[in-house]
Amino acid sequence: MEATYPAIEAHGLIGDLQTAALISADGAVDWFCAPRFDSPSVFGALLDHDKGGHFRLTPDGIGYTSKQLYLPGTPILITRFHSADGVGELLDFMPVTGERATDQHRLIRLVRMVRGSMRFRFDCRPRFNYGRDPYELEVHPEGDVFRSPTLTLTLAAFKDSERKFDASGIRRDADGVSASFTLHSGDIGGVVLETACPHAPRAMSTEEACDLLAETRDYWRRWVGGSRYKGRWREVVERSAMTLKLMTYAPTGALVAAPTAGLPEQIGGQRNWDYRYTWIRDASFSVHALLRLGFTDEAQKYLLWLNERIREARDGGLPLQVMYRIDGSPDLNEEVLGHLEGYRGSSPVRIGNGAAGQLQLDIYGEALLSLELADRNGLIPPYEGWQKTAALVDWLCEHWDQPEDGIWETRSGRQDFTYGRVLSWVALDRAIRIAHRRGRPGDTARWATERDAIYQQVMTRGFNQERRAFVQHYGSDILDASLLAMPGLNIISPTDPMWESTLRAMDAELASDSLVYRYDPKASPDGLAGTEGTFNMCTFWYVQALAQAGRLDDARLTFEKMLTYASPLGLYSEEIAPTGEQIGNFPQAFSHLSLISTAAHLDDLLDKEQC
Repeated sequence: MEATYPAIEAHGLIGDLQTAALISADGAVDWFCAPRFDSPSVFGALLDHDKGGHFRLTPDGIGYTSKQLYLPGTPILITRFHSADGVGELLDFMPVTGERATDQHRLIRLVRMVRGSMRFRFDCRPRFNYGRDPYELEVHPEGDVFRSPTLTLTLAAFKDSERKFDASGIRRDADGVSASFTLHSGDIGGVVLETACPHAPRAMSTEEACDLLAETRDYWRRWVGGSRYKGRWREVVERSAMTLKLMTYAPTGALVAAPTAGLPEQIGGQRNWDYRYTWIRDASFSVHALLRLGFTDEAQKYLLWLNERIREARDGGLPLQVMYRIDGSPDLNEEVLGHLEGYRGSSPVRIGNGAAGQLQLDIYGEALLSLELADRNGLIPPYEGWQKTAALVDWLCEHWDQPEDGIWETRSGRQDFTYGRVLSWVALDRAIRIAHRRGRPGDTARWATERDAIYQQVMTRGFNQERRAFVQHYGSDILDASLLAMPGLNIISPTDPMWESTLRAMDAELASDSLVYRYDPKASPDGLAGTEGTFNMCTFWYVQALAQAGRLDDARLTFEKMLTYASPLGLYSEEIAPTGEQIGNFPQAFSHLSLISTAAHLDDLLDKEQC
């Protein structure tokens, strides 16, 4: 069974800023949801090789090896096939759709023969609505239409490709459509997939496909050319920036945590979550990364989305929700897809996310942290936005001192999590800063009183005297890597003895060479069976903590080692397994935004050291 599933990291990501696809190194579209990131899957072989659906385009009947790369400065994916007969290239891309929400999306698969000749075969087997909806196949003069109750998918070959088809090899049946064609040196062929096409299939000319390729290339190169990062790790930083952009829903500016659902944190385990939503935490952290690179438009678009969620919460007398759909709607009911076996047998496969209803107090700190940073960069909150934000801070004054579910969304009951208290302190502190800097109204005297109370509580109850370390929650002796963020948040000095002893404890217990675990699930049961890998964001936080503590050589070496765990295309999932492969949803926004922030921070410190 496992042999039928390519490694999670053996995929490239393409997208059009409203949805995305994952394509394996053997030319298979293994994941594609339409018309949005959080829509049901059309191709979902990542979650069930047999029932999920795929669109494979590979050499036919010959032995070959394949490698992938991105066209430099773009997310246009090139899969190169090498055989004794020749070398062919498959270019996969999605033309950018723009900021108006649409159900129409195109995935273009262009094949060109570099040298020699090669026979190719495509096999298109859509499985609508996670494989739950039937479809009818309609045959038209220039292509085929798969019509399900909720979505249509049009398949059309390039005009030039049709003349190269082996008519005896074309098959249309209940499984889908497949066909073979042969290309010789210099030939170009391919196929186009389109969702919700309003007209009958139309074969695209090779020239039209090449024009769209050029337009897509130019769009991305112009965008990434706007980055002001010129540091030591420019290539990996720009790849991470493009990855974050690919995971941003252009009509609203909301960033999904990952474009996938159900990929496991342990092969065969139960920690299989749906990440195709916008977490207040993740998206707020992205503001830091985007502003460091100079992408103020993207940061501002997200802040408008965040302000709207704050307004809705205050108008409804409710707390902020942990996560939302990309259009801002709050309905994320969690369900299990029992008919899917899961990646390499990892079940249950979940869609929706029940953690949306949890109480996680840290999100207020992350939201205010992004708003205050934006304010310092000239993105000043509007009148109504500030009024609602101030009301939210008043709510936090009433509610910060209570057990909660925590940043890691445990399902074992609420605790007085130290990180949640630290970020509550951050929320109040940054609100005060904005109010004082801009002369904005707010009960700053009360905010300061509550802020100081949180500070005293964190320092007395969050610090375990026997362990000489800040711990996961009050009354425990368990370490938690989220607290690596404390010095960077300015709640404690990196040279404070309390912090120095905490960092030493984390060195000994949570760090494994260059990688860092979130916490020990055996010592701190989180309500789920099994274990997990090291958490990529925590590793990047560890790098920053080492650098802030003056251990700059250790920090740089740890960062460089972490770069070796990237996929061949420079992408990161959520976690690294003990054997070194990537696990969890892929690619992961947390990993890429923390990479950007860490690289920029390290650059600053290394530049100062050289002065």
